[in-house]
Amino acid sequence: MLKEFKQFLLRGNVVDLAVGVVIGAAFGTIVAALVSDVITPLIAAIVKAPDFSSLFFVINGSKFMYGHFINALVSFILVATSVFFFVVKPINLLISRSHKEPPVDPTTKKCPECLSEIPIEAKRCSHCAELVEKIQNDI
Repeated sequence: MLKEFKQFLLRGNVVDLAVGVVIGAAFGTIVAALVSDVITPLIAAIVKAPDFSSLFFVINGSKFMYGHFINALVSFILVATSVFFFVVKPINLLISRSHKEPPVDPTTKKCPECLSEIPIEAKRCSHCAELVEKIQNDI
């Protein structure tokens, strides 16, 4: 049973998932710092209201704190925008640059006699009527 548990832990999926969670948590801290320390003060400088948590309205004695919801919504939009422009776009660019199309199998070949393009399966050149196999075997 211990051997089976060790095999389960050392399987690639579990280790990859653990690494992904740890890296994701560390990256989450970086994104949160970017939003709270750089982007939110920038918006506060433009809008002149960095914190909406004090906004509320009252209906029949009930206090509705909609400002906290606005803070959470703005924070979510800022985090999503930051992740998209600083992570997703650069990684997609790197992936698109690294993926090279595999070479396409040739569908034509040159006739050794007249140098015209003929289908790869052709036995006789349609331009000069020369036997392609005969010429290739002679060479």
